[in-house]
Amino acid sequence: MLRLSLHRLLSISPRAGGSFIMQSVRGVQTPPKLQGKVALVTASTDGIGLAIARKLAQDGARVLISSRKQENVDKAVRELKEQGLDVEGTVCHVGRSEDRERLVNTAVEKFGGVDILVSNAAVNPFFGNMLDSTDEVWEKILDINVKAAFLLVKLVVPKMQERGGGSIVIVASVAGFTPFPALGPYSVSKTALLGLTKALAPELTPLNIRVNCLAPGLIRTKFSSALWQNKSGLDQLTTALGISRIGEPEECSGVVSFLCSPEASYITGETVVVAGGGHSRL
Repeated sequence: MLRLSLHRLLSISPRAGGSFIMQSVRGVQTPPKLQGKVALVTASTDGIGLAIARKLAQDGARVLISSRKQENVDKAVRELKEQGLDVEGTVCHVGRSEDRERLVNTAVEKFGGVDILVSNAAVNPFFGNMLDSTDEVWEKILDINVKAAFLLVKLVVPKMQERGGGSIVIVASVAGFTPFPALGPYSVSKTALLGLTKALAPELTPLNIRVNCLAPGLIRTKFSSALWQNKSGLDQLTTALGISRIGEPEECSGVVSFLCSPEASYITGETVVVAGGGHSRL
């Protein structure tokens, strides 16, 4: 009886347009936690970003996904729409001001505003001894991973104010706490995002905008493949974890949906680590 009741409680049935209704044990219909919200997710056609976009849409949000390549956007939009989810997509290179502006304007034009921003875009053009990194490497990493994230926040804040508030999640990395081998500049940029979250949160609280951070560990994505495709390297990295395996993108998405929901209304300025028990203290 208990198992049957739990099954009925957690069953979710899709509705037209990707909206979802949750059935309770007494037949009471409760709207999904992000219903009526508009979410904007950068770098969301693959990996962690795509998993986040899917989860936000499953939880009722209308989601604008983005990527640097049109074919990737088209593929992801088609995939999510085939699952009955309410998504649209646009090309965006977050390092370009005109692309950032078009991204935000597209969300307003298609969905009427912005309630949620998930800043997920990042680059890593360097692998090796940190002292061998060049000016160009540092400029690119800091421009895309840190400065662009802040400038995108700056663009969405007025749109969130128009809707009475909002939620921002900045995707950093556990490398911001403990640098990954041969990824020194990238790791530094992720440490900066931990600080950006702390700095933004108190400034945006009076505007009813919460700012939190996700710090994934070693997750199975194309972006991190250099770290996990080699078995000996993977074994070395996972040995120190409490959960001795690589993570999956979907294991990050629920945390983001929670942070963007009313369930997290008393949480701001925090970093949630999804890293299998990896070290997460500066």
